[in-house]
Amino acid sequence: HHMSTSLICQTVTATTTAELRQRRDAAHGVDLVELRLDGLADPDVRGALAGRRLPAIVTCRPMWEGGRFAGSEEERRHLLKQAIEAGAEYVDIEWRAGLGDVVAAKAGRGIVLSVHDFQGVPADLPSVCAAMRQTGAQVVKVAITARRLCDVFALDPLVRASPHSPSPSPSSKDEATVFIAMGQPGVVTRILPGRFHSRWTYAGDCAPGQISADRLLTEFRFRDVSSATAIYGVVGSRASRSLSPPIHSAAFRAAGVDAVYLPFETDDLDDFLAFADRLPVAGASVTMPFKQIARERIRDVDAIGRQVGAVNTIRRGHAGWCATNTDVDGFLDPIRDVPLRRRRVAILGAGGAARAVAVAAARCGAQVAVFARSRERAAVVADLVRGEAFEGVPGCGSWDVLVNATPVGSAPDIERTPIEA
Repeated sequence: HHMSTSLICQTVTATTTAELRQRRDAAHGVDLVELRLDGLADPDVRGALAGRRLPAIVTCRPMWEGGRFAGSEEERRHLLKQAIEAGAEYVDIEWRAGLGDVVAAKAGRGIVLSVHDFQGVPADLPSVCAAMRQTGAQVVKVAITARRLCDVFALDPLVRASPHSPSPSPSSKDEATVFIAMGQPGVVTRILPGRFHSRWTYAGDCAPGQISADRLLTEFRFRDVSSATAIYGVVGSRASRSLSPPIHSAAFRAAGVDAVYLPFETDDLDDFLAFADRLPVAGASVTMPFKQIARERIRDVDAIGRQVGAVNTIRRGHAGWCATNTDVDGFLDPIRDVPLRRRRVAILGAGGAARAVAVAAARCGAQVAVFARSRERAAVVADLVRGEAFEGVPGCGSWDVLVNATPVGSAPDIERTPIEA
């Protein structure tokens, strides 16, 4: 199985050329750097390139293409031409800038011809991409915005049309492509660029969904991924904030499993299921708000998943997805030494996590009371285990064990609490 020969390009931004150089030289573990001249108060092309250790892409993104350069097109053209003259390995030129003469003068060598859509997927994407290729530009870069996971597959027709021959050195003469879906639902294109025939991925924190080089290398094991690597992940509406990727990645590494684990952010479980079939995804952790919906949507649910009425883990079986719930054990395991028998366990919340905690507590012989904003919702959970249901929060002294099974207190508002100390 071939390893991914995709490279990591560190995007470097700053407000002064001196700071840009400092940050450029601080980039480590990456293959090339993108020097962003837009945003510089004192753009000095030669200064930005002088003494570089890594191949560089010089970019000066205008405001009309989502960048920070507010000067005239004449000034911008001058900066880009200076970058070519100064020997930059690559110069990024926007397709919409109409600088075809600059591209032609270089016969496309060292030119990254780029187009960005910050709204969604342009309807004329394949024809735009074909026209960009016709210019002879060495690298064609297309960035769309994914509003849902399946939007990334809008890139597939472009991938199929691309003359794919990734070469080991960034300065090869081969034509190459870079296809990116911006936004959280598009991170798969950044973490697994090989799947989208991208010559490199951009690391940093400049664009929507961009990931740091450090996270790509450690958390997402960028250098170890090959076409044989199994793909797993966490699916939820706030998956990008989940701690599951670093936890599972460390576990895969410790267990010697050839797998990668990604955040799959979406508001629609059907979007994920369609995406998972096409990618393909081998298994997933299921989090808010899909624990109960997944229980209903997946036919093969084990006994514990059926009892809880919610699932948090799905994997591929012989005939489609199998689902289970590890929250019950996940809750009980860390408190093995706490005797719950005949203890009063108060649960805040009425979602999938609350259901698992109720089943776990009842299994240990506890008295269960469930608290939610509406007594009706609390009752649905309490009825799983013949517990009591209440509206609001429990009074002081009414419980021995208190469990927060609400989203209150999770990122980004980690200081918030559903109940006062």
